[in-house]
Amino acid sequence: MEGVRASDAGSGHFMDPAMGAQVAQSATNIAGFNSDDTLLPLTGSRAYLDVSPAAGHPFYGGSEVVYTNGRYREHCSPRLGGRSRDNSAERSHGAANTPCGIMKDGSKQRQVRKKTVSFSSMPNDRKISSTAACMAFMMEGCEMKKVRSNSRMYNRYFLLDPDMHWLRWEPSKKDSDKAKLEIKSIKEVRLGKKTPVLRSNGLSDQFPDECAFSIIYGDNYESLDLVGSTADVVSTWVMGLRYLVSYGRHPVDMVEQSQPSLRTSWIGSVFELADMEKDGYIDLFRATQIIKGLNPGMKESRIELKFKELQKAKDQYGEDINMDTFVEAYCELCTRPEIFFLLVQFSSNKEYLDSKDLMLFVEVEQGVEGVNEDMCREIVQKFEPSAEGRERGYLSIDGFTHYLLSSECHIFDPQHKRVCQDMTQPLSHYYINSSHNASLLEDHFWGSSDISSYIRALRMGCRSLEVIVWDGPDNEPVVYVGSSVASQLAFSKVLDIINQYAFESSEYPLILCLVTHCCIHQQRVIAQHMKKILGDKLYVDLPNKEEIYLPSPEQLRGKILIKGKRLPPSCTETEGDVTDEEEGLEMSRRLGANEKDQLNGLGRRLRLCRELSDLVSLCKSVQFRDFDISKKEQKYWEICSFNEVDANRFANEFPEDFVCYNKRFLSRIYPTPMRIDASNINPQDFWKCGCQIVAMNYQTPGLMMDLNLGWFRQNGNCGYVLRPAIMREEVSYFSANARDSLPGVSAQLLHIKVISGQNLPKPRGSAAKGDVVEPYIYAEIHGIPADCAEQRTKTVSQNGDNPVFDESFEFQINLPELAALRFVVLDDDYIGDEFIGQYTIPFECLQPGYRHVPLQSLTGEFLANTTLFVHIAITNRRGGGKAHKRGLSVRKGRKTREYTSTKTTGIKVVDELFRASTQPLREATDLRENVQNALVSFKELCGLTPAANMKQCILTVSTWLMNSERVLQLTVDLSETYPAMEAQGPVPELLRKVLTAYDMASSTVCVCACACMRACVLLFVYLFVAVLAWIQKLTLIPASHLQP
Repeated sequence: MEGVRASDAGSGHFMDPAMGAQVAQSATNIAGFNSDDTLLPLTGSRAYLDVSPAAGHPFYGGSEVVYTNGRYREHCSPRLGGRSRDNSAERSHGAANTPCGIMKDGSKQRQVRKKTVSFSSMPNDRKISSTAACMAFMMEGCEMKKVRSNSRMYNRYFLLDPDMHWLRWEPSKKDSDKAKLEIKSIKEVRLGKKTPVLRSNGLSDQFPDECAFSIIYGDNYESLDLVGSTADVVSTWVMGLRYLVSYGRHPVDMVEQSQPSLRTSWIGSVFELADMEKDGYIDLFRATQIIKGLNPGMKESRIELKFKELQKAKDQYGEDINMDTFVEAYCELCTRPEIFFLLVQFSSNKEYLDSKDLMLFVEVEQGVEGVNEDMCREIVQKFEPSAEGRERGYLSIDGFTHYLLSSECHIFDPQHKRVCQDMTQPLSHYYINSSHNASLLEDHFWGSSDISSYIRALRMGCRSLEVIVWDGPDNEPVVYVGSSVASQLAFSKVLDIINQYAFESSEYPLILCLVTHCCIHQQRVIAQHMKKILGDKLYVDLPNKEEIYLPSPEQLRGKILIKGKRLPPSCTETEGDVTDEEEGLEMSRRLGANEKDQLNGLGRRLRLCRELSDLVSLCKSVQFRDFDISKKEQKYWEICSFNEVDANRFANEFPEDFVCYNKRFLSRIYPTPMRIDASNINPQDFWKCGCQIVAMNYQTPGLMMDLNLGWFRQNGNCGYVLRPAIMREEVSYFSANARDSLPGVSAQLLHIKVISGQNLPKPRGSAAKGDVVEPYIYAEIHGIPADCAEQRTKTVSQNGDNPVFDESFEFQINLPELAALRFVVLDDDYIGDEFIGQYTIPFECLQPGYRHVPLQSLTGEFLANTTLFVHIAITNRRGGGKAHKRGLSVRKGRKTREYTSTKTTGIKVVDELFRASTQPLREATDLRENVQNALVSFKELCGLTPAANMKQCILTVSTWLMNSERVLQLTVDLSETYPAMEAQGPVPELLRKVLTAYDMASSTVCVCACACMRACVLLFVYLFVAVLAWIQKLTLIPASHLQP
């Protein structure tokens, strides 16, 4: 039998689909034991993670909202990366008004309810795991709020008739015969605020989106708008009603009998083959190991407790488990309701997906193009655990869960796992993964130097290593940092390691930042070692003075560049003086260098030998003076280093100049020597200025290192990431401190729904006893100042196994190429440490749809079987606005639109020509916004959010047509550029509005395309004329009179 196989790091284990077919041959291996009851490693199955619903949202029935004490927290600030104040945490209080699970709502009116006390430690494990359980819950009924068109809400008790033909509510002023709705009249069930009544301003902030739903019924598509106590209650009603609308009305026992036996027969066969005595029982230990083997992240204590609870409910005692109890325990423990509801939503075959259902889900929800039934059948064969399901082409709830947990549904786009960017640009056009004090294991004072630090950095994709060399004994130079003299490394040994691992993780050039504090004699030894050990890998060719840009990473593949000092061309001797104005001088200051040297404005003078000087080619270190001098005098192969203090000053005072400087020249930013604890700088502060090499202390984990490592994953982790186009183009305007939308950059709106978490561990550094976790999640955006924002979910009380959050956020991203998304999971019930895990991903690497997010520890290791389940959608948007929770319509009026403006150059003829282009640009902006508004209007009429895509809209309209009792005909004309839809004969008013909105959207798109083409042509003409005029002016006006 195939052994346990992990998917991509952090995505958890998943079950071997072939295991169901082979289970008869080796059942004992599934449970992790042999015939002698000896515990074996779990080598017989791949398994998936488990989650159940958590406590509901704080809103409902006047439940009190309590805020946290606003304590400081680490790891979360998008700007500072250190500590930020948290005053937004909502915690549910008053359990009497807020039921904690969908099976525990005891608020039914007009019936006597007994008060009960539960001694179960798993209040959230009783969950909906089948359609029959869903129907039973709706028949029992629960209290919800009925919303009227005047925005007033009324408490009503809703329940489903036993014959499943009517939905009733009470109390009501209406007669009992009128306070009901026939199931067959229901056209659609919408989850969220997706009707005009629920989107009205008076209700927008009174309840969360996930606690609202609407029932669309009748030929006129009227709406019954309801608000439930929790997201779980609402999800159960939505799922149950959708099931009845799609599959008809049957008694609950018939529904149960009609369910496919894919799951029960499969798990039953696992039980039978583990029952070696063939007496219908297996012992508790063996049963626990089986479920544990199928779900590696689940705690054994939780499984054992579930068995004992089920046995007690059935008046069974002892250590033996029968098949019914085993199957029931498995279904309750291993069913994730959020995935079950998703499956039912897309299923046309009750509780499984066939290849057509799966194709619809993959294409519409996951955004995968070019999907066909053959691909979906391959998914079934790969992930369905039961042999019957694979044979019939059905994907059960277990197979669907396996698929969603696999690398195919990872949040990280697999295209970015390999080099996917243009690597032929000049070296200065890339961000370069860089290490500072690479030899250290800890801080400067107490940290020791270790050769393994270089190996770790190179394997993590580092392409710029700092090597600080000092005079050593026996004429052998040594490497160490600060006061770590006791742990010196032989320079030759460091070179051996670099030579061995330099291109193990990346084939693109490695830059060695050589800082020498050696005498002339040992400098020659350094040069000899480098030539001998690195050999042909050393790049020593002289720069081509006719070029104006550095070579590309592609041209320098497999080469090692030395960054360091080089003797001036005027020096013809075997040695000469150079200036030590960079890290070497600051290091000397910390170690007590001569005071006169420190006061020397240009730094102290050092002797440099010719042999070492000649090894420096494309990265000659020079002193930075100012941007004007650099523009006139600096050569493209010269590089300047800035400490973070100076770099921050330039970024704040001369942001545009700094960006322009980095278009041609490399700049290296290193931490100030005051960071004796080896803490890290925020790389985003300097990436936004175009700085290529931001040196990081790899030995210090935390937010800054998370950002650095996450950022460089986007190009195959090769250590090079192409900078945004606006920072590379010769003619472009960009300010590093921009706090608004950028000209020429299409802003994006990121929609995030944090659904649930799986197997969240206790914080490693927590001093609290026990395993209780109260998790909450921060979604952070890191990028330019206009994009930096964060939002947090509620706290889920005492549930780290399967917390359900169900909260949605929106973030506007003005510069997507420089933005990163970070999820941080924290513990609200902590002593000492609150950090559970995090994951950082560049915006460009996000995959839309339902995705799992693997979590990493503070030190970067992936936490086994620990994930978040989220939904991602990205839409094009323009205009201002900070992060906010998902609200109402995003349509904009003219007054709120932001129009592109031009910047004066000081050349009259050029400014006048471009001033004439303002009106076409304004018209293009209006047309673009008109298209956006038309599409949003169409989506809202379809009952969908602005984050929905057109495929989802068309799918909704087709569902209306199929569910209509009247015969409706709709023609689709595909002869034009955009498909046209036209109704034949009378149609309901809502459908008529939808078709009108679609026609408006498609016609607006056509007009916008033509107008934008016209505007582009005009701009090109203006630009061409302006250039000619400018050239002509140059012949008439002295250059000194021109303003740059």
